[in-house]
Amino acid sequence: MALLTTGLAACGGGDDAGGDGGEVTSLVVQDTFVTDPGATFYGEQLDACGEELGITVDRQSVPGDSIISRVLQQASSQTLPDVLSIDNPDVQQLAAAGALAPLDDLGVSAEGYSEGVVAANSYEGSLYGLQPTTNTLALFYDPAALEAAGVEVPTTWDELRTASAALTEGSRYGLAFSAPPSYEGTWQFLPFMWSNGGDEADIATPEVAEALQLWTDIVEEGSASASVVSWGQEDVNDQFIAGNAAMMINGPWQFPVLAENPDVEYEVAPLPVPAAGEDVVAPLGGATWTVPETGDAARQQVAADLVSCLNEDERVVEDALTNSTVPTKAALGDQIAEADPRMQAFVDAVPTLRSRTGELGADWTDAATAIYTAVQTSLTGGAAPEQALEQAQGR
Repeated sequence: MALLTTGLAACGGGDDAGGDGGEVTSLVVQDTFVTDPGATFYGEQLDACGEELGITVDRQSVPGDSIISRVLQQASSQTLPDVLSIDNPDVQQLAAAGALAPLDDLGVSAEGYSEGVVAANSYEGSLYGLQPTTNTLALFYDPAALEAAGVEVPTTWDELRTASAALTEGSRYGLAFSAPPSYEGTWQFLPFMWSNGGDEADIATPEVAEALQLWTDIVEEGSASASVVSWGQEDVNDQFIAGNAAMMINGPWQFPVLAENPDVEYEVAPLPVPAAGEDVVAPLGGATWTVPETGDAARQQVAADLVSCLNEDERVVEDALTNSTVPTKAALGDQIAEADPRMQAFVDAVPTLRSRTGELGADWTDAATAIYTAVQTSLTGGAAPEQALEQAQGR
């Protein structure tokens, strides 16, 4: 990341204006929306906002897994874009390196956004990203399977364990979740860890061990497949669609895939919590819009105006409805749940969503690695949850 500092005096991608008072007539925008519906939707929104601002938008879309390395290269070659869309956990890392301009200094406000979203997009008290929508995790279930087994939708951990066992029959498991040795595995475990009072700064605690014990028990009891240690979230969805799991932990990005399988009936509920009446504390996902530090004040101001345009309420609602996400402003959530009641569980989670990087910043990646390592060790029988967490934290 130190390489970024070599290119921070660079101008943006366009050649038509600069900090010398010239009129800004175009901006270069770089995002990671390479597949539909996001690719088409954001292309249309960027063009519409560009027209509002009297500029043309040169849009460049690249795969998300290559965005950070690309930004590094652009910084060193002085070709940073004017507007950059990135995964929200990357905001603090790039802000710490000086690659992003503080949006507060450019007149952009995060008023009305959920606390966790603001935390994810801030660094040392300044706002560096504005995120219109988010996604998180909930419990998908087959209502017919639950009815046939005489099982109520679980709301607590004890109920989840009992329901998972009762729903396990023949080749069908009661529950499916994703626990591979990757950040995806950490992402799925976080709601259980956080909802029980666990903390990423110290994972070798009774609270985290209790959450990992729940997952371990469900697998050891045969209520979830031992293959969860290699399943990604798409694999989990495939198992659910095939009828091999009566319940699954997944996100709203699966809605389009489920819609392609109209014979699959499902409903969505909030994730179970340790005890009745407690709140689900889940991680927030999704992309955020930022303004790179190009050294060109005029271009950065217009870029900030473009970011604000993309975050206007009407556009945010359309974004959420199109891309199966939820608004990061709680006040807009009712419109999404009214359009699709199955989104209610995700809407309800927004006020307590937590930033993965809010506490540790750039050091989050080390904690995330320790978490998924401990989960793997425990689920594969390598060590009990307490020992697995202690070993992983000592890495």
